[in-house]
Amino acid sequence: MEDDKRLIKKILNDKRTTRREFMVGALAMGMSIPAASSMWSNAQAATPKRGGHLKAGLDDFNTVDSLDPATFLATTMVMISRAFRDSLVEVGQDNSAQPGLAESWEPSADVKTWRFKLRKGVTFSDGKSLTTEDVINSINVHRGDDSKSGAKGVFSGITDVTADGSDVVVVTLADANADFPFLMTDYHMNVVPTRDGKADVLSKEGTGLYNLIDFEPGVGAKLERNPNAWQSEFGFFDSVEIITILDPAARETALITQSVDVINRPVQKTISRLKQVPHVNIVDVKSNYAFTHPMRMDQAPFDNAEFRQALKLALPRQEFVDKILYGYGEIGNDQPLGPLFNNYDPSITSEYDLDKAKSLIKKAGLEGLKFDIHSADAAYPGAVDAAQLFAESFAKIGVSMNVVREPKDGYWANVWNKKPFCSCVWGARPVEDMILSIAYVSDAAWNDTGISIERVDELVKAARGELDTVKRKAMYSEVQRLISTQGGTLIPAFGNDLAAVNKKIGIGPNIGGGWEMDGGHFIKRWWMKG
Repeated sequence: MEDDKRLIKKILNDKRTTRREFMVGALAMGMSIPAASSMWSNAQAATPKRGGHLKAGLDDFNTVDSLDPATFLATTMVMISRAFRDSLVEVGQDNSAQPGLAESWEPSADVKTWRFKLRKGVTFSDGKSLTTEDVINSINVHRGDDSKSGAKGVFSGITDVTADGSDVVVVTLADANADFPFLMTDYHMNVVPTRDGKADVLSKEGTGLYNLIDFEPGVGAKLERNPNAWQSEFGFFDSVEIITILDPAARETALITQSVDVINRPVQKTISRLKQVPHVNIVDVKSNYAFTHPMRMDQAPFDNAEFRQALKLALPRQEFVDKILYGYGEIGNDQPLGPLFNNYDPSITSEYDLDKAKSLIKKAGLEGLKFDIHSADAAYPGAVDAAQLFAESFAKIGVSMNVVREPKDGYWANVWNKKPFCSCVWGARPVEDMILSIAYVSDAAWNDTGISIERVDELVKAARGELDTVKRKAMYSEVQRLISTQGGTLIPAFGNDLAAVNKKIGIGPNIGGGWEMDGGHFIKRWWMKG
């Protein structure tokens, strides 16, 4: 019987098999006509097909957005760029490092030098051939004292980038980094063409599976499949249209009325309603998605360690999971490494103790203090409601938090990393060093709390090059504990990546992490069932 099942599966997976051939074989092995027919239909629905037009209604696209990868903040820019541009390495649907424009890579024995071998025959959408110069200049956008890139911290350890012949790029590091290929998957790391000796960061020409036809920041974008793309296993839609729908109710209505096929960030509290719509599927993927609320540790009152600790003790974490996430997540512990990281330490827990919090407020002499949190649902669906929930709990320890509702458009440019206390969210990263280097070491470009703990800096640097997994795990455990107890961000929970799609959209059995919407690759990986 087991042999028959394996044979049926083998026949089914052979793309040359016709329906008639499969039915004949299945019936010969004793399957009923309805069972065989159902198996065939299900298999066909799960098989990617080319064709069709995808219309996506997305949150988090702003009028200040740009094609310059150094400026990427909003998630829609991640998705657009990953459709029409490529990186040297990308995170696969199994969350492993997969070849991109680099077909292979290898480190030196001390893991301080990495050699990336480029694919041959790759061209940009205007016909220009990919060169080592394009790759080197694209990497250098994110390096140097003058760089304003959000990935500057990620690539701060690079000391030199050179070419070895016509198809090898050599990256030299100041310190060993065993996970360096994963850093090349950072969503800022788009390879763009070189013009006049410099990376043309605003170019619409890419090497990706789609050509960017139209781009209007904060409004939308149009893409068409690139017939000359080097990749062949993905890129199924003929064309794609993205429209901005910042209002969550309007976004869900567009899906319900079938004005769009896909939406990101459905509001957790309305998912039960969406599940009742016959043509809607909910995509729910466990993730390291971190809901953070950064406090600037270099500004009063958040420079007071006792005050920060009091807020952590009064943070209603379970209520956040229940009332804001509606169960689509799990309790966090004020440090950014979520439960799917290899070196996550589950022993680090956070108390809810109002009496202890009150005594810390009294000890700090801050009873009756009034302060603001700046929030918008651009940070994450329900962010403003979460801030109100926090304010109610903080009032019980003798302080008053005012919730300042900010505009959604331009939130990341005008509020986050500008205001002393705000709502924020961090998309998942594939390895610990990426999120720590971006935001939790002293000189990180996106250090949104102003954290500066010398021991954390030392450990993050040491862990990069530590090949002994036991020692590395201990290092990252200490980092988590230090940030949790001494850091300046409230992280009540880690959440699931959520999307809602029309059932005519095909999605594979594995959905990649590293970012929402299949690692940000949904345009190239999903398909129209027909």
